[in-house]
Amino acid sequence: MKTEEKRKHQRFDSLNLSYVCLDEDQRAIKQGMGRTLNLSESGILLETHFPIEERHAIVLSIGLGDDLVDVRGRRVHVNALEQGLYEIGIEFVDPEETVIRSIRQILQALSQER
Repeated sequence: MKTEEKRKHQRFDSLNLSYVCLDEDQRAIKQGMGRTLNLSESGILLETHFPIEERHAIVLSIGLGDDLVDVRGRRVHVNALEQGLYEIGIEFVDPEETVIRSIRQILQALSQER
């Protein structure tokens, strides 16, 4: 039986990126590289080596061609995997229109590769 897709935006496999976790005072407390498991206009599923706390803001730096785009997000769920890895669901928070356009461009390019 086929399940009905409830997501607002289609998901695509994507890239590696860097991220920074910010505390309540907007100070960087953790940073690292993550592997993007999928990407949409509204968020990203990121594989990391440590969990991200719900109270922490996240700034993601996504490489789009020769450009680097920063987008803020918040953790919406976390799933502990084997081997000390975590899947972190991140919802973009108030992305600028230039960021949305850049994400749409990469999604379009990924869509054409399929």
